Amino acid sequence: MSDALKKFNATDLAALLPRLDLPPAPNVAIKACASVPDALAALEAGGFLLEAARMVAHALPKREAVWWACMCAVHTAPPDLPEPDRIAREAAELWVRQQTDASRRVAMDRAQASEFSTPEAWSAVAAFWSGDSMAPEGQAPVPPAPHLTGTAVSGAVALASVRGDVSRRKARLERFLDSGRNIAAGGPGRLTPEDS
Repeated sequence: MSDALKKFNATDLAALLPRLDLPPAPNVAIKACASVPDALAALEAGGFLLEAARMVAHALPKREAVWWACMCAVHTAPPDLPEPDRIAREAAELWVRQQTDASRRVAMDRAQASEFSTPEAWSAVAAFWSGDSMAPEGQAPVPPAPHLTGTAVSGAVALASVRGDVSRRKARLERFLDSGRNIAAGGPGRLTPEDS
């Protein structure tokens, strides 16, 4: 197994697949695959880009997955992005840098202020769901299910791919997947704002 995508290689493909709930055609495309990098390549080769993005969202470690969601949101954010959305993304990025319970809870507050309707909001939800408890502070812990971070990241990436000009969806998903692979290899996966 290659070390090039080391953060994917740490993920067991068989354990990951139930979280993805792939439709029949993508499932057939990855049937012979033994690793996440192989399955990702097969999905991309078959044109199943959204399914490939879902795989990246669930295969990356939580911190890296939240960062990836933020990068995808940055790429398609309009110049006039509403302030609550910008603040939600910044809160998610802060959690990536400082994984404290306080920063995680701030991220959820910012997602609520953003009304859970944008890639930025779902990046912040992903940060919140990456912690030890979803219960209010001071209450008995209620651990989030292990798949919730990936689910929120998947939502952020899907929303980012169709924001504004939907005809850019395929090209955006290709860029997002390149970014995800870069992060899996230990890189920053940075995406710049796309040209208007």
